[in-house]
Amino acid sequence: MNPTVLKPNQTTAFTNRTQRKLEQILHPSYTLCKEDVVWILEFIKKKVAEEDPMLQGLTQPRLLRNFRYFAEISLMLIHKRNGFDQEADRLKMWLREAAYGLQDEK
Repeated sequence: MNPTVLKPNQTTAFTNRTQRKLEQILHPSYTLCKEDVVWILEFIKKKVAEEDPMLQGLTQPRLLRNFRYFAEISLMLIHKRNGFDQEADRLKMWLREAAYGLQDEK
């Protein structure tokens, strides 16, 4: 059985869908849930593992800042602080900082 191979237009559609999801999660009026937070952490992990060119252009201090916020969010989940409602603004800021450099420029 042959593995599924994405054609260029399918890859573009997948990328656009992923960027829309990222923008949706980071939008100030969007209400976060745990699944959204886990999704964005997995997205960031994948981009780092792939050595995404968008990240390679960032300075070392910026990458360290991204990691700091990635770790803060991860620890929030590990310690089961379910303050998504009470800490929504801070969590959104942390998500934006952790994902810095991964959004398409507009």
